[in-house]
Amino acid sequence: MKCCPGNALSRRNFLTVGAIGGLSLPAFFRLQEAQAEQKNYVSKEGTAKSVIYIFLPGGIAHQETFDPKPYAPVEYRGPFNSIETNVPGVRLNELLKQTATVADKLTICRSMTHGEAAHERGTHNMFTGYRPSPALVYPSFGSVVSHEYGPRADLPPYVCIPSMPNIYAGTGYLSSSFGAFSLGDDPVRDGFQVRDLQRPGDVDDPRFDKRRKLLDIVNDHFRQQEESDALDAVDTNYQRAYALISSQKAREAFDIGKEEPAVRDEYGRNEAGARMLLARRLVEAGVRFVTLTYGGWDMHDNIAGGIQGQLPPFDQAFATLIRDLDRRKLLDSTLVCVTSEFGRTPKINGTAGRDHWPKVFSIVMAGGGIARGTVYGSSDATASEPLDNPLTVEDWATTLYQCLGIVADKELMAPGGRPVEIVDGGKVISGLLA
Repeated sequence: MKCCPGNALSRRNFLTVGAIGGLSLPAFFRLQEAQAEQKNYVSKEGTAKSVIYIFLPGGIAHQETFDPKPYAPVEYRGPFNSIETNVPGVRLNELLKQTATVADKLTICRSMTHGEAAHERGTHNMFTGYRPSPALVYPSFGSVVSHEYGPRADLPPYVCIPSMPNIYAGTGYLSSSFGAFSLGDDPVRDGFQVRDLQRPGDVDDPRFDKRRKLLDIVNDHFRQQEESDALDAVDTNYQRAYALISSQKAREAFDIGKEEPAVRDEYGRNEAGARMLLARRLVEAGVRFVTLTYGGWDMHDNIAGGIQGQLPPFDQAFATLIRDLDRRKLLDSTLVCVTSEFGRTPKINGTAGRDHWPKVFSIVMAGGGIARGTVYGSSDATASEPLDNPLTVEDWATTLYQCLGIVADKELMAPGGRPVEIVDGGKVISGLLA
């Protein structure tokens, strides 16, 4: 199998946008031209043109969300009842009232499984498709997508809302060129502004253009002195950064204030609603991969109170996101994932909570080539382990990449010239696909 060209660019730190225009975006656009020259295993867009990756940090309880056990003993069942969805025979937690009305657009996976009970290791699994290794840091899904496809419509290929949630959402062994663009602010906040997108107040159009021309002069000087390919790459990075700053369409994609008030109300004027609404705006405008986080789900104590406080806003925002994508004809081309690092213990503990449990948990997928109105796999009667169709991290990641048109066993080049498969040993799960 052919390997892609190396990913590291030798960069000359002779100039930064901050020195000439108060900006720092070029770091998010160092995408190598070499990848366009690959002749084998070139990724071609699949059914999913974009991804919205919703991560619920802390380990959300499957029993209190997507896999209730209404007939289990109360110490397993937990403090909540369940409700019917619009898919016959499929029940959800009683607080997921709106999600129950869009279940016919979802695939609920109730048999996700891995062996990592520590937050960091479970998170690594769910952001990379790999078990953690002391020998190598693996790239996140978003960085792989950035590497394979690059930017579209003057927008960063990979965006994190509101910021990069953990180190495993990063580039791993890939160049930092393929890292996420983080907002630097939360869209729920009054006066929300994306870091670096706004010019300094004293920089008008003529001054902006003048500084851009100054950059061209400096680049030409260094190019004449050294004729370095790296300098050409740096110049390209700055051009992309300036394109984003100067593109009205790109800037408006990040402006949640452009949404109709009724749509903002539909999502909910809270963290979950604002973040998911912004994610929809970004994929609609051309961003390829959006990661967003919401809440804190590490509920060792008082799980009833924790779920009551956080699940209803998620329910409203998530159900609205699915409806909104569908009515805009974007759901078929946008893959939506809801994941967490693991689930929670089958039995309620002595402090009315649940502890870490990676043996079985639930994730949800929708759109982008994923089946609609189905449940994949199941857990046993007490939600302790998979009963059928256990879904491994490798198989799930391979299926995700299949939807994106990325060959999961393609080899990328790690430091030292070591070829590493994007996913090692996974297979496409046809039961997840439309």
